[in-house]
Amino acid sequence: MRVQNLAFNWRHFDFWLLGSVALLVIFGITMIRSAVAGNIELVELDLVRRQAIFAIGGVVAMLAVAAIDYRLWASISRPLFIGTVIALSALTILGAALFGSARWFDTGVILIQPSEIAKIVLILVLADYFTRNQQNIQRLSYVARSFFLAMFITVPILLQPNLSTSIVMIVLWFAMLWASGLRIRHLLLFIAGGLFLPLLAFPLLVDYQQRRILNFLFPDPNARHGDIYNIQQALISIGSGGLLGQGYGQGTQVQLRFLKVRWSDFIFSAMAHEFGFLGTLVVILVLLFVIWRCLRAARLASDTFGALIAYGVATMITFQAMVNIGVNLNLMPATGLTLPFVSYGGSSLLSTLIGIGLVESVILRHRALEF
Repeated sequence: MRVQNLAFNWRHFDFWLLGSVALLVIFGITMIRSAVAGNIELVELDLVRRQAIFAIGGVVAMLAVAAIDYRLWASISRPLFIGTVIALSALTILGAALFGSARWFDTGVILIQPSEIAKIVLILVLADYFTRNQQNIQRLSYVARSFFLAMFITVPILLQPNLSTSIVMIVLWFAMLWASGLRIRHLLLFIAGGLFLPLLAFPLLVDYQQRRILNFLFPDPNARHGDIYNIQQALISIGSGGLLGQGYGQGTQVQLRFLKVRWSDFIFSAMAHEFGFLGTLVVILVLLFVIWRCLRAARLASDTFGALIAYGVATMITFQAMVNIGVNLNLMPATGLTLPFVSYGGSSLLSTLIGIGLVESVILRHRALEF
């Protein structure tokens, strides 16, 4: 009976979501290959092969997570939370003691960035908390508890220092809180606090983070180095791509290495340079399709826990895509957030694919989908 039920459930698998994600991942690896071509140091690092390995591992992890009943994660959310806090704290303490800062664990084979996995853990922990306290979410004390719960994971990440991922964590907390039924008066209170928080937090940022913000607010048009130069080259790359682009592997900004960090932070600019406006539009539309399928899964979920998981994953993908594209277009200060599924970053790709696996798990345990 169990085998029959399992086979029946897999017929409900959202292949539209899987196909769109696979398309983005394959395109991302292809784009990384063009971005590192001709750069001997990067070719020797074998970034394309590394990304492909993480992609394969991520797909396997996604299918494994999809096969597991998502409600199981609620029962082990506390051990997941404690383990994540310990891992992040250990990395922060050891990194500060040995290297000045650190964001990765070196396994000897691959580098693992715990803060990327922590995003998924935070989604699970908050989904469980808000589901269990659904009747009390109107009370500010329970909202405050959820905030401190999120901060236990966020603060070690902020101390690495990793401001961009910390902001993702705060956005996830607020989005899931809002989806859980936040009162309007509490919303206004948070908005008011959010207006003053950047001013209070600015003196606490490390030097390079302050410079990024100041360079964005007061750019020097004559600068020939640093973040300003990177943004200038990104804008030149986007503008020179035109409607159809200069062709795959033919973009001078990419191939002659004027565009920096073109395989991760500025891969959107490299993409616009080689595939033009139409190429980037297609990628954005596929990303929007992935986000829509996640939101649709949230709407179709059979319980609040599943709905919040799908909504959290959609929020994570949406925010990271908006920030990455916004940085490339000089609409916000430079950050290290990747373009989901496309940019180089093994841990980021792995965590996002695991998130898709959770969404698929929610879908599998509802009913057959109609496109």
